[in-house]
Amino acid sequence: MSALQITIAALPFLLSLVSRNCNVIAPCLLASILTVLLSAEPHRAVMAWCAGTLIAAVAVRERLRVL
Repeated sequence: MSALQITIAALPFLLSLVSRNCNVIAPCLLASILTVLLSAEPHRAVMAWCAGTLIAAVAVRERLRVL
């Protein structure tokens, strides 16, 4: 995997660091790790990545709503 692919795979984890809720970090980290591990099977990797990104996006939206 290239550095760009790893960065894209880690996007849910990086987004979860922006959120205010610490309970979101662990599932997003797990989703990012699963995305990297399942990168040989693209359909499964996309499902893990989408789930992690969805969780992180909701957490970031809640943080922005409070501001």
